[in-house]
Amino acid sequence: MSSHGIGHFFRIGILAAAGVFLVSACKTVGPDFEKPDVPVADNWLEAGNKNVDTSSASYQDWWEVFDDPVLTELIDTAYKQNLSLQVAGLRVMEARAQLGIATGLKYPQSQSVGGGYAYSRSSINAPPLSSLPEDVLQGVDRTAGIWTANFDVAWEADVWGKFSRGVEAADANLAANMLNYDAVLVTLTGDVAALYASIRALQERLDYAYTNVKLQQQALDLANSRFELGATSELDVQQARGLFYNTQSLIPIFELNIERAVNALSFLLGMPPSNLDTLLGSSRKIPAAPATVAVGIPADLLRRRPDVRAAEMAAAAQSASIGISQAELYPSFVLAGSLGLAGGSFSDLFDGGATTGFITPFFKWNIFNYGRIKNNVRVQDARFEQAITTYQNTALAAAKEVQDGLQGFLRTQEQVGHLSDAVVASKRAAELALAQYRQGAADYTRVLNTQTALLQQQDTLTAARGQVVTNLVSTYKALGGGWQLREGSNYVKPDLIDTMMDRTDWGELLSTPGQATSANK
Repeated sequence: MSSHGIGHFFRIGILAAAGVFLVSACKTVGPDFEKPDVPVADNWLEAGNKNVDTSSASYQDWWEVFDDPVLTELIDTAYKQNLSLQVAGLRVMEARAQLGIATGLKYPQSQSVGGGYAYSRSSINAPPLSSLPEDVLQGVDRTAGIWTANFDVAWEADVWGKFSRGVEAADANLAANMLNYDAVLVTLTGDVAALYASIRALQERLDYAYTNVKLQQQALDLANSRFELGATSELDVQQARGLFYNTQSLIPIFELNIERAVNALSFLLGMPPSNLDTLLGSSRKIPAAPATVAVGIPADLLRRRPDVRAAEMAAAAQSASIGISQAELYPSFVLAGSLGLAGGSFSDLFDGGATTGFITPFFKWNIFNYGRIKNNVRVQDARFEQAITTYQNTALAAAKEVQDGLQGFLRTQEQVGHLSDAVVASKRAAELALAQYRQGAADYTRVLNTQTALLQQQDTLTAARGQVVTNLVSTYKALGGGWQLREGSNYVKPDLIDTMMDRTDWGELLSTPGQATSANK
C-alpha cells in the first residue's frame, strides 16, 4: 500500500470512528439510582431518660469509655489478626480489579498484535495446476511463503450506556465491599468486647463461688462441732454438707464456660485456642460501664451504619444492572479494523508497499431475542426491588438493635441497683444467722436459707453487672461504631500485600487506599 493509500486508510478510519462516536452520544438507558426512603423515628423511645444523651453520638473508639487497657489491646490485636476481616479486605481488592475491568470495556474491547509466517505448496493434481500442460508446469513455482504482522482492534460504542452502567455497577459494588469490610470490623470489635465482658463476669462469679465455699465450709465445721457436742442433730451436718458440695459443683461449670469463652476469643484474635492469661492479665474484674450513653438520633444510623450503607450500594449496583440489560434491546454499533504488514520475505515487511489493512463499521441487533432480553430486564428489575427492600429492612433492623441494646443497658442498670441492695442485706442476714446458730438461738435451716440466698444473689448481681456492659457494647455495635479503627490504613495488611505482589502484578491496587465514587454518596 502506497503512502497515499495509508493516508486514505487513516482518513476512512477517522471518519468511521467519528461516526461511531456520534452514534454513541445517544442517551443512557435504565433508571438513575436514587436513595430509597426508609421510615425513621424522630427519636429513641428512651430519649427522655436522664442516662441517654441524644445531642451527640459517641461511637468512635467507643471501647475507650470502659477505661480498660486490656480490652483496648484485645481489640487492636483482633483488628491486626482476625482472618474473617482479612477475607473482607481481599474482597475489596477483588472489587477494585473488577472496577478496572468494567472501566476498560468503555475503550476498544479487543486489541491484539499478531504475526506469523505461512508456507504452502500446491498440488499439480488439483486445480488450477491440474489444467496446465506438463511443459508449462515445469516452469511454475509450486511453493509460496508470506510473512505477516498486524494490529487488530474492535470497539463497540457505548451507544445506550451499557458500559457506563457497568462502571456504575462495579463502582457501587466496590463501595459495598468497602462498607462490608467496615461492617465486619464493627461486628468484630463488638464481639471481642462482649466476650471480654463475659469472661470477666464469669471470673467474678467463679471468685464468688470460691468465697461462698469457704463460708459454707465454716458453717459445715460449726455444724460438725455442735453435732459432736450433742447440741444438734446429724440433719444439720448433712444440710451443711449438701449446700457445700452443691456450691463446689458450680466451680467446674464456671471454669468450663471461661475456657470456652477464651477459645472463642482466641478465634476472634486470629490464633488457635491458646492460653490468653498474658493478654487478659490478672484483673478479673468486670469493666466499669459509664452511667450515660450518647446515641444521637435514629436518622444518624443511615449515614453511620456500614451494613445499612452497604445495602444501599448493593441496590445502586442492581439499579445499574437494569440499564445494562435494557441496552440489549437496542442495536450495538461496532468499529473493527486491522493494520498490518505482509511480504514474501521478512525484509519485505519493511518495504513501503507492505502495508495492509481494513476498516469495517457495522451494527448488530438481536431482534429475534426480544422475549429473552425483556425477561432478563424484568429479572433485573425484580432483583432491584428486592435490593431496595433489603436496604429498608436492614435500616429498620439497625434501629431495632439500637433500641434493644439501649433498653437492655438501662434496665440492667436498674436491676444492678436493686441487686446490690439485696446482696448487702443477704450478706448481713447470713452473718446474723450463723452467729445465732453458733449461740444456739437459731436452727441450721435459717443458716442454710441465708447462705443459699447470698450465693444466688451474688451470682445474679455479677451476671447482671456483666449484662450492663454487654448491653452497652451491643448499643455501640448497633450504632455502627468501631470501623473508624481502620481509617488511614489499607484494607490488606502489609505482609499480605508483599506476598500478593510477589505472586501477581497488582500495580497500585494493593498499595493505595483507593475509593469508589459511590462510597461517599
